Amino acid sequence: MRLSRLLTAAAAVSLIACPVAVLAKSETMATAPSENAPPAAPPTPTPSAASPAPVAPSPHLKAAGDMVSTLRASGDFSILVKALDDTNLSGVLKTTPNLTLFAPTDEAFHALPPTQLSELLAPKNVALLQKVLTYHLVHLDFDTSKFKGTKGPVETVEKGKLQIDGSGEPLMVNNADIIQADVHTTNGVIHVVDKVLIPADVTLPAATAAAQVSRPPGA
Repeated sequence: MRLSRLLTAAAAVSLIACPVAVLAKSETMATAPSENAPPAAPPTPTPSAASPAPVAPSPHLKAAGDMVSTLRASGDFSILVKALDDTNLSGVLKTTPNLTLFAPTDEAFHALPPTQLSELLAPKNVALLQKVLTYHLVHLDFDTSKFKGTKGPVETVEKGKLQIDGSGEPLMVNNADIIQADVHTTNGVIHVVDKVLIPADVTLPAATAAAQVSRPPGA
């Protein structure tokens, strides 16, 4: 899906000459206040435009070899790196070519309620964690040149769909902002996001209404 003119006209006003006395009388009548005229209503204040929501700062991620090596070298993705190790996905992200990873920062993970985060990372929930992580992964070299100016779904390795919105700024995936795009590693592209992406069919353990997660719109 891809993303009008106003015409103006000037009218000349003709002034018909009239005797001075008549003109003066007309002006007096026009300017005399009416005794029964209601008081003028106070001006209606113009509402100010709402300020846009602030966008999280970029971690300034720099490519340093493959995807996992790049994330490790940053220091802003320690939770994601540990989660990849614990689910045996690190090897995949080091050697498989043509991948795209939407990578949540440590701050994005910490936006989850503490009990929910600890349960997600618990060894007993490793299968659930792997499902969440593969939802962040697309088996396609999907840099912004492929989706900027458009929006729509893209299938993930988890088989769920991410809703990509490249029609404005910031670029978005589901309800998360892409705070840094197009980090090209030796085996794919990393886009940094400010929220953890959760598949529509997943309920996180100990979920609360305060959980700041990103689901597909309408899920």
